[in-house]
Amino acid sequence: MPGFTTRTIHALHDVSLGAVVPPIYTASTFLQPTEGGEGPFEYQRGSNPTRTDAETTLAALEGARHSFAFATGMAATGAVLGTLSSGDSVIMGLPVYGGNYRWATIELPKRGVTTHFHDDLNGLSDEDFDESTRIVFLETPSNPTLRVTDIRRVVDLAHRHGALVVVDNTFLTPYLQRPLELGADVTVQSATKYPGGHADLLGGVVSTNDDPLAEQVHLAQMVSGGVLSPIDSYRLIQSVKTLGIRLDRQQENTRRVVEFLRGRDEVARVLVPGSYSDAEARIQEGQADGPGALFSFELTPDKDVRAFLGALKVFGFAVSLGGIESLICLPTSMTHGAYSSEDRELAHLTENLLRVAVGIEDVEDLLADLAQALDAA
Repeated sequence: MPGFTTRTIHALHDVSLGAVVPPIYTASTFLQPTEGGEGPFEYQRGSNPTRTDAETTLAALEGARHSFAFATGMAATGAVLGTLSSGDSVIMGLPVYGGNYRWATIELPKRGVTTHFHDDLNGLSDEDFDESTRIVFLETPSNPTLRVTDIRRVVDLAHRHGALVVVDNTFLTPYLQRPLELGADVTVQSATKYPGGHADLLGGVVSTNDDPLAEQVHLAQMVSGGVLSPIDSYRLIQSVKTLGIRLDRQQENTRRVVEFLRGRDEVARVLVPGSYSDAEARIQEGQADGPGALFSFELTPDKDVRAFLGALKVFGFAVSLGGIESLICLPTSMTHGAYSSEDRELAHLTENLLRVAVGIEDVEDLLADLAQALDAA
């Protein structure tokens, strides 16, 4: 099989005209055969050639039979969780992205679905399952504490009880981690982040090898209408071609930044995938091809977090991640602001925890920016 980046570049080509990039089909509707039946495309909400090209590319990267492109990451997650019915239940790891938490605490209860939160899915056991358990939903590494979950172990346990395993793979992307190859039933990811990579489009992806589930997800596209537009589909096709190159640079920058912060007295702790325990480090090494380009850290109690943030000149203070620019945020008041105080405590989220998404800038500029901001703190 060709390598990852080769697949991103050569997954598509216009054979009829020899074009090296696919065309953009913006049509909202398509002519149908008058003698009866349907053409390959009918109406853009149901399918569109450009979105199909994006989905074909993404499926090739995930190693999936089916990929579906949505207008946002949350639309993708909602399509999967929306397959649940009244009386069903979900086991969900904590912490998870604030949008996933909102779906679990706001939308699922409206549908009669119960969510059971666990702060360490590596400790999941048979006793945590019952007849209502339909999905185990996890992020690994977790957002924003970077806890690592053993996907294979969770899959074995969940499948024993007839439950599906859904992995939010936003932090690592299929370039670094391919949950379907580890036995997971579904992956979701925010294409807004690393696949898009330039902070200029919204998108989400659902990938699976489960044919009946794929039919349900496609139906969700039709019913909700939350599909990726042709223009954004094309931009995603083009952006994902540089995903590997960008992540290589971002990971190397992250390594240097983490090394720098660990040597500063103003920093109390740095969280990266595998830093929680030796066991999690071994899991991470066994199921991923790299640590990614996101980490979290805390300043010592005597330092002023707001002064630190205000002094930054290269790092932007904003939510999101995965773009070419470096960003930093305070999860408890930003990305995870919807958490109840009880769940915040269960997830071990502290008010001064800073989440850092490292970009592709010259690393010496990133280090200099952090140094002067730490001095200001």
